[in-house]
Amino acid sequence: MENEVSVYQGMPAAIIEKAIAGNADLDKLEKLLELQERWERNEAKKAYVKAMADFKANAPEIEKDKPVSYGPGKASYNYASLANVTKKVSSELSKHGLSASWSTTQKDKDVCVSCTITHIQGHSETTSLTAGPDTSGSKNSIQAIGSTISYLERYTLLAMLGLATHDQDDDGKTSEAEFISIDQQTFVNDEVKSVYGKKENLFWQYMGVESADKITVDKYKMATYAIEKAKQGSKNDHNQR
Repeated sequence: MENEVSVYQGMPAAIIEKAIAGNADLDKLEKLLELQERWERNEAKKAYVKAMADFKANAPEIEKDKPVSYGPGKASYNYASLANVTKKVSSELSKHGLSASWSTTQKDKDVCVSCTITHIQGHSETTSLTAGPDTSGSKNSIQAIGSTISYLERYTLLAMLGLATHDQDDDGKTSEAEFISIDQQTFVNDEVKSVYGKKENLFWQYMGVESADKITVDKYKMATYAIEKAKQGSKNDHNQR
């Protein structure tokens, strides 16, 4: 049985070898090479899916290791730092032939971070999140951009892997934090359901909360920004069709 499987898996390459030995014409060889490439891409994708399944079967538990406080009477919380997330995740990913990388672009004031998970056989998948500079606290312009990049790198990685930090990040979620109003919660819920549909979990992952009543006042602008961006994306998709 093992020999049969080996022969089957190597079939496209074996056919090409026979075609070359038989002096096949160029057109036939090109079609066989295309077949080989499709077969290799399919095998790479299957290997990626299996590796991801194996990773998730024993995924690491990521704890929140960094405290943040904006002073007496203001929001304070703990979060999982990017260093902590990548340290825990990267070592486990490598065991399954997977690795993570990021790319960053900026348009006007918006920062977009894309996270790509790649398998050693070549298949990769990417997700992206966009946000404005994090101007909370007393950050200068560069620090504000850096903070947003770090935040988006954490969440794109967690989103790609389907992971959550231990007790999930609750940026600004404490008894001292001020949450958005009932009307704002209703607006967010209605818009998310309308714009994101079955993919609304992407919005909650992006915000780092499980529901609208956990969104703090200082994050409301970030929520409406994400909704508007999603609307624009939907319009563009519709126009292209």
